[in-house]
Amino acid sequence: MAGPQAHDPRPLSPHLQIWRWHVTMATSIFHRASGVALYVGAMILTAWIVALASGPEAYAGFMGLLMSPLGLLVLFGITAAACYHLANGVRHLAWDAGKGFAPKVATATGWATIIAGAFGAIVVFTLAFLA
Repeated sequence: MAGPQAHDPRPLSPHLQIWRWHVTMATSIFHRASGVALYVGAMILTAWIVALASGPEAYAGFMGLLMSPLGLLVLFGITAAACYHLANGVRHLAWDAGKGFAPKVATATGWATIIAGAFGAIVVFTLAFLA
């Protein structure tokens, strides 16, 4: 059986372009993206452990890469992803308990998770580089 034809009267699923974007939609997408970023972070952590086990030269080279401006940007992104994923996970726990589904509450907590992710990453980086 072939795919839908141009003259097929069945309705098509709506595409994202016709949906009005709102914060709860964005938080869902950010949650998935932050999960992917955390997988990348796990690979970087694994590479760091391998470099550590490979000797001083390998470790120094890896740390040089990690502490470069691009490396720090990647680390900041992973930190922001971790903070956001944690905040949104707490939000989902409240949803699992049946709380926070009212549109105004869902919008407010959506913005709160986005702000918490950014603020948390800034705090972590500030504490890490002040010490």
